[in-house]
Amino acid sequence: MTARELRPDRRHGPGDRRYPRGPVASVPLVGVDQAPLLARPYYEAGDPGPIVAALAHVPELLEACVPFLDVVFGPTALPGRTKELVILRTSARLSCRYCVEAHSVAALDAGLGPDEVRALCRPGADVAALADPAELALLAWVDAVAGGTGPVDPGPRAALARHFTDPEVVELTLLLGVTIMLNRFCTALDLPTSSETCRRLAEAGL
Repeated sequence: MTARELRPDRRHGPGDRRYPRGPVASVPLVGVDQAPLLARPYYEAGDPGPIVAALAHVPELLEACVPFLDVVFGPTALPGRTKELVILRTSARLSCRYCVEAHSVAALDAGLGPDEVRALCRPGADVAALADPAELALLAWVDAVAGGTGPVDPGPRAALARHFTDPEVVELTLLLGVTIMLNRFCTALDLPTSSETCRRLAEAGL
Protein backbone atom coordinates (compact mmCIF):
# COMPACT_ATOMS: atom_id res chain seq x y z
CA MET A 1 0.00 0.00 0.00
CA THR A 2 2.13 2.82 -1.27
CA ALA A 3 1.55 6.49 -0.75
CA ARG A 4 0.06 6.95 -4.21
CA GLU A 5 -2.42 4.11 -4.56
CA LEU A 6 -5.52 6.28 -4.57
CA ARG A 7 -6.13 9.98 -5.15
CA PRO A 8 -7.46 12.39 -2.55
CA ASP A 9 -9.85 15.31 -2.83
CA ARG A 10 -10.62 17.50 0.13
CA ARG A 11 -14.06 18.14 -1.37
CA HIS A 12 -14.93 14.45 -1.76
CA GLY A 13 -18.65 13.90 -1.66
CA PRO A 14 -21.49 12.11 -3.44
CA GLY A 15 -21.07 14.30 -6.53
CA ASP A 16 -17.37 13.57 -7.00
CA ARG A 17 -17.15 11.05 -9.84
CA ARG A 18 -13.56 10.18 -9.02
CA TYR A 19 -14.77 8.30 -5.93
CA PRO A 20 -17.75 6.22 -7.01
CA ARG A 21 -17.36 3.62 -4.25
CA GLY A 22 -17.58 4.02 -0.51
CA PRO A 23 -19.09 6.61 1.80
CA VAL A 24 -17.87 10.17 2.21
CA ALA A 25 -14.60 10.17 4.16
CA SER A 26 -15.28 10.96 7.81
CA VAL A 27 -12.46 13.54 7.80
CA PRO A 28 -11.69 15.93 4.93
CA LEU A 29 -8.87 14.70 2.74
CA VAL A 30 -6.27 17.45 2.66
CA GLY A 31 -5.69 18.84 -0.82
CA VAL A 32 -2.46 20.35 -2.04
CA ASP A 33 -3.69 23.92 -1.45
CA GLN A 34 -4.43 23.13 2.19
CA ALA A 35 -1.40 20.95 2.93
CA PRO A 36 0.72 22.08 5.90
CA LEU A 37 4.31 23.00 5.09
CA LEU A 38 5.73 19.71 6.40
CA ALA A 39 3.27 17.72 4.28
CA ARG A 40 3.84 19.52 0.98
CA PRO A 41 6.75 17.36 -0.22
CA TYR A 42 4.31 14.43 -0.41
CA TYR A 43 2.20 16.38 -2.92
CA GLU A 44 5.02 17.41 -5.26
CA ALA A 45 4.41 14.54 -7.72
CA GLY A 46 0.61 14.96 -7.62
CA ASP A 47 -2.15 13.77 -5.36
CA PRO A 48 -0.59 11.30 -2.90
CA GLY A 49 -3.65 9.14 -2.11
CA PRO A 50 -6.24 9.09 0.67
CA ILE A 51 -3.97 7.65 3.36
CA VAL A 52 -1.45 10.46 2.99
CA ALA A 53 -4.22 13.04 2.50
CA ALA A 54 -5.73 11.98 5.82
CA LEU A 55 -2.39 11.83 7.65
CA ALA A 56 -1.57 15.31 6.34
CA HIS A 57 -3.81 16.68 9.09
CA VAL A 58 -0.97 15.71 11.47
CA PRO A 59 2.23 16.24 9.45
CA GLU A 60 4.46 14.99 12.27
CA LEU A 61 2.71 11.60 12.02
CA LEU A 62 2.86 11.76 8.24
CA GLU A 63 6.62 12.21 8.28
CA ALA A 64 7.01 9.21 10.58
CA CYS A 65 4.46 6.90 8.98
CA VAL A 66 4.99 7.20 5.23
CA PRO A 67 8.68 6.16 5.12
CA PHE A 68 7.88 3.22 7.40
CA LEU A 69 4.90 2.14 5.28
CA ASP A 70 6.92 2.48 2.08
CA VAL A 71 9.53 0.07 3.49
CA VAL A 72 6.98 -2.44 4.81
CA PHE A 73 4.80 -2.47 1.68
CA GLY A 74 7.45 -1.69 -0.89
CA PRO A 75 9.89 -4.02 -2.70
CA THR A 76 11.91 -6.34 -0.46
CA ALA A 77 13.49 -9.78 -0.79
CA LEU A 78 9.99 -11.29 -0.63
CA PRO A 79 8.20 -11.64 -3.98
CA GLY A 80 5.46 -9.09 -4.62
CA ARG A 81 2.96 -11.91 -5.10
CA THR A 82 3.73 -13.28 -1.63
CA LYS A 83 3.26 -9.88 -0.02
CA GLU A 84 -0.02 -9.29 -1.80
CA LEU A 85 -1.30 -12.65 -0.57
CA VAL A 86 -0.77 -11.42 2.98
CA ILE A 87 -2.17 -7.92 2.43
CA LEU A 88 -5.28 -8.97 0.54
CA ARG A 89 -6.15 -11.92 2.78
CA THR A 90 -5.65 -9.85 5.91
CA SER A 91 -7.76 -7.00 4.53
CA ALA A 92 -10.54 -9.45 3.69
CA ARG A 93 -10.38 -10.87 7.21
CA LEU A 94 -10.70 -7.35 8.62
CA SER A 95 -13.48 -6.45 6.14
CA CYS A 96 -11.65 -3.34 4.97
CA ARG A 97 -13.39 -2.29 1.75
CA TYR A 98 -10.77 0.29 0.80
CA CYS A 99 -7.81 -2.07 1.23
CA VAL A 100 -9.55 -5.05 -0.40
CA GLU A 101 -10.39 -3.00 -3.48
CA ALA A 102 -6.99 -1.31 -3.73
CA HIS A 103 -5.06 -4.53 -3.19
CA SER A 104 -7.22 -6.62 -5.48
CA VAL A 105 -5.76 -4.43 -8.22
CA ALA A 106 -2.27 -4.60 -6.71
CA ALA A 107 -2.56 -8.40 -6.52
CA LEU A 108 -3.47 -8.59 -10.20
CA ASP A 109 -0.43 -6.44 -10.98
CA ALA A 110 1.70 -8.82 -8.87
CA GLY A 111 0.65 -11.77 -11.03
CA LEU A 112 -2.38 -13.23 -9.26
CA GLY A 113 -5.32 -14.25 -11.41
CA PRO A 114 -8.92 -13.09 -10.87
CA ASP A 115 -9.91 -16.50 -9.44
CA GLU A 116 -7.07 -16.32 -6.93
CA VAL A 117 -8.09 -12.81 -5.92
CA ARG A 118 -11.69 -13.94 -5.42
CA ALA A 119 -10.55 -16.84 -3.23
CA LEU A 120 -8.42 -14.56 -1.08
CA CYS A 121 -11.31 -12.16 -0.60
CA ARG A 122 -13.61 -14.87 0.76
CA PRO A 123 -11.96 -16.23 3.93
CA GLY A 124 -13.26 -19.70 4.64
CA ALA A 125 -14.05 -20.34 0.98
CA ASP A 126 -12.31 -22.96 -1.14
CA VAL A 127 -8.76 -21.86 -1.95
CA ALA A 128 -8.17 -24.56 -4.56
CA ALA A 129 -7.07 -21.79 -6.92
CA LEU A 130 -4.00 -21.50 -4.67
CA ALA A 131 -2.33 -24.90 -4.86
CA ASP A 132 1.20 -24.04 -3.73
CA PRO A 133 1.86 -25.60 -0.27
CA ALA A 134 3.92 -22.61 0.88
CA GLU A 135 1.14 -20.19 -0.08
CA LEU A 136 -1.49 -22.32 1.65
CA ALA A 137 0.65 -22.39 4.80
CA LEU A 138 1.01 -18.62 4.58
CA LEU A 139 -2.76 -18.15 4.27
CA ALA A 140 -3.32 -20.39 7.29
CA TRP A 141 -0.90 -18.18 9.23
CA VAL A 142 -2.71 -15.03 8.13
CA ASP A 143 -6.07 -16.52 9.11
CA ALA A 144 -4.71 -17.56 12.51
CA VAL A 145 -3.24 -14.13 13.27
CA ALA A 146 -5.81 -11.82 11.66
CA GLY A 147 -8.82 -13.95 12.52
CA GLY A 148 -8.33 -14.26 16.25
CA THR A 149 -7.10 -12.72 19.47
CA GLY A 150 -4.67 -13.85 22.13
CA PRO A 151 -2.04 -16.53 21.57
CA VAL A 152 -1.70 -17.88 18.04
CA ASP A 153 -2.19 -21.60 17.41
CA PRO A 154 1.29 -23.16 17.14
CA GLY A 155 0.13 -25.41 14.27
CA PRO A 156 0.02 -22.69 11.59
CA ARG A 157 3.28 -21.25 12.91
CA ALA A 158 5.03 -24.60 12.58
CA ALA A 159 3.62 -25.08 9.08
CA LEU A 160 4.81 -21.64 8.06
CA ALA A 161 8.31 -22.37 9.35
CA ARG A 162 8.57 -25.38 7.03
CA HIS A 163 8.37 -23.09 4.00
CA PHE A 164 9.87 -19.76 5.10
CA THR A 165 13.09 -18.74 6.84
CA ASP A 166 13.06 -16.96 10.18
CA PRO A 167 13.72 -13.53 8.60
CA GLU A 168 10.88 -14.15 6.14
CA VAL A 169 8.52 -15.14 8.96
CA VAL A 170 9.39 -11.94 10.81
CA GLU A 171 8.81 -9.79 7.73
CA LEU A 172 5.58 -11.54 6.77
CA THR A 173 4.22 -11.20 10.30
CA LEU A 174 5.12 -7.52 10.49
CA LEU A 175 3.46 -6.99 7.11
CA LEU A 176 0.36 -8.73 8.45
CA GLY A 177 0.30 -6.62 11.61
CA VAL A 178 0.81 -3.31 9.80
CA THR A 179 -1.93 -4.26 7.35
CA ILE A 180 -4.31 -4.81 10.27
CA MET A 181 -3.44 -1.36 11.58
CA LEU A 182 -4.13 0.27 8.22
CA ASN A 183 -7.30 -1.78 7.74
CA ARG A 184 -8.79 -0.28 10.88
CA PHE A 185 -7.50 3.21 10.05
CA CYS A 186 -8.96 3.17 6.54
CA THR A 187 -12.26 1.62 7.64
CA ALA A 188 -12.72 3.98 10.58
CA LEU A 189 -12.16 7.03 8.36
CA ASP A 190 -14.23 5.66 5.44
CA LEU A 191 -11.47 6.32 2.91
CA PRO A 192 -12.86 6.34 -0.65
CA THR A 193 -11.94 4.15 -3.59
CA SER A 194 -10.76 5.90 -6.75
CA SER A 195 -12.53 5.65 -10.09
CA GLU A 196 -9.34 4.19 -11.61
CA THR A 197 -9.37 1.35 -9.10
CA CYS A 198 -13.06 0.74 -9.81
CA ARG A 199 -12.33 0.63 -13.54
CA ARG A 200 -9.58 -1.94 -13.06
CA LEU A 201 -11.80 -4.08 -10.85
CA ALA A 202 -14.61 -3.98 -13.42
CA GLU A 203 -12.22 -4.96 -16.22
CA ALA A 204 -11.13 -7.99 -14.21
CA GLY A 205 -14.70 -8.96 -13.33
CA LEU A 206 -14.12 -8.19 -9.66
